[in-house]
Amino acid sequence: MTLHFPTIADCVGNTPLVRLQRLPGNTSNTLLLKLEGNNPAGSVKDRPALSMITRAELRGDIRPGDTLIEATSGNTGIALAMAAAIKGYKMILIMPDNSTAERKAAMTAYGAELVLVSSEDGMEGARDLADSLQRGGRGKVLDQFGNCDNPEAHYTGTGPEIWRQTQGQITHFISSMGTTGTIMGVSRYLKEQNPQVQIVGLQPMEGASIPGIRRWPEEYLPKIYQADRVDRIIDMAQREAEDVMRRLAREEGIFCGVSSGGAVAAMLRLSEEVENAVMVAIICDRGDRYLSTGVYDTPHD
Repeated sequence: MTLHFPTIADCVGNTPLVRLQRLPGNTSNTLLLKLEGNNPAGSVKDRPALSMITRAELRGDIRPGDTLIEATSGNTGIALAMAAAIKGYKMILIMPDNSTAERKAAMTAYGAELVLVSSEDGMEGARDLADSLQRGGRGKVLDQFGNCDNPEAHYTGTGPEIWRQTQGQITHFISSMGTTGTIMGVSRYLKEQNPQVQIVGLQPMEGASIPGIRRWPEEYLPKIYQADRVDRIIDMAQREAEDVMRRLAREEGIFCGVSSGGAVAAMLRLSEEVENAVMVAIICDRGDRYLSTGVYDTPHD
């Protein structure tokens, strides 16, 4: 008898959907969280990372042994480093130097080469440097911001999972927006099933610094982003996102990052406006990626 076991790549996706118990208070709404930190490399970005490499292989754009390049603020870089290790590629990752120590260490643990740009240059500078390295023949940029294989991973994976897990009862989907791949792919799938599903995006308020999400300058707006796929955008204050993040850990046992706290904060706001809704928010990653920042060190309320 031949035994068949999954590879680590087979473990990407099919993450749990769990119900909030205490934070919603007395409400007729059902508030659900998609736990993407359960992916092998610890974030929702495992899905597009594997998708971008696998689909590029199928097209013949890349071959094992090639060097891949990507600008990242953290989670995509870790996921790509894992996917490159699985598939046999060299990986150059470019990121702002103010990214957390845990993220940098995780990328190099998977064997990636890390190139840092200043926090002043930020993600825009990282993206410009990635393009420069590609022009210089150092490797191929996957371009999560303009690569349709990014949202496709969520159209074929995350969206169908949510529809199935809620038995088609979902009324609202809430997601932080960075590359916008998650919200674009999930929106496309859910709207095909039920155009009445409300798609809500989250971006930081002016001056807020929430890891993984951005208010992009017009010239750097991700090419994959289509404004008509998002019904509503909520601006989130950094303090509110961090407060809800800490409450999730202390009151719900859900340990996550700041952008996930923001997504749940937005969901709690929405829950006060409607009744008998079934809401799903994306929990992008796990909180252990943020411990060195001290964001969890504040006293208990």
